[in-house]
Amino acid sequence: MDSLYLLIPLSVVLVFVIGLLFWWSVRSGQFDDLEGPAYRMMMDDDRPPASPTAKEKSAQPDAGKTPDSDTEPR
Repeated sequence: MDSLYLLIPLSVVLVFVIGLLFWWSVRSGQFDDLEGPAYRMMMDDDRPPASPTAKEKSAQPDAGKTPDSDTEPR
């Protein structure tokens, strides 16, 4: 019975917090456009993918070369 004195006020506070979060989400426009992002995802991109330039290709390190490969084994 003593636990009800704690649980009832906590549940009232929780309902109040959930109500405030819902009110904030409605006021900030979270529910304005529910279908737009789903259709935007399916639209094709008009721009062709960019090819890497020679500068970007030379900036990548060689895969087989390690930083200490020029030293002799001990």
